[in-house]
Amino acid sequence: MSGWSAAELDAIGRSDELQIASRRDDGSLRPYVTIWTVRIGDDLFVRSAYGATNPWFVRAKRAGRGRIRAGGVERDVTFAAADDVDAATLDAEYHRKYDRYGQRIVGTVVGEKAHPNTLHLVPEE
Repeated sequence: MSGWSAAELDAIGRSDELQIASRRDDGSLRPYVTIWTVRIGDDLFVRSAYGATNPWFVRAKRAGRGRIRAGGVERDVTFAAADDVDAATLDAEYHRKYDRYGQRIVGTVVGEKAHPNTLHLVPEE
């Protein structure tokens, strides 16, 4: 079991955008950043559109924890490596969900350059 309820997965999965905030060393939340998210089965993933040096991505990886909100759901999460998910499957889901915005934009979150910039959102209990 992923830790997400079916209702949470549906609500977040249907949402075009997700807000994400990492935790500071003192436990407080940084400001939210709006990004895209995709659902694969019972799991949720995000990618940095502008590479591994994108400030929100750097902070999320360093902190390892934060909070997300989308579709009326707000949860504390762990930012985990996405090593076990097939990158091509994630690419296909990004295309399915976001191609209407055009290849120039979708191209920032798909392909070999985007694969290492993926985080798995794991809900905290």
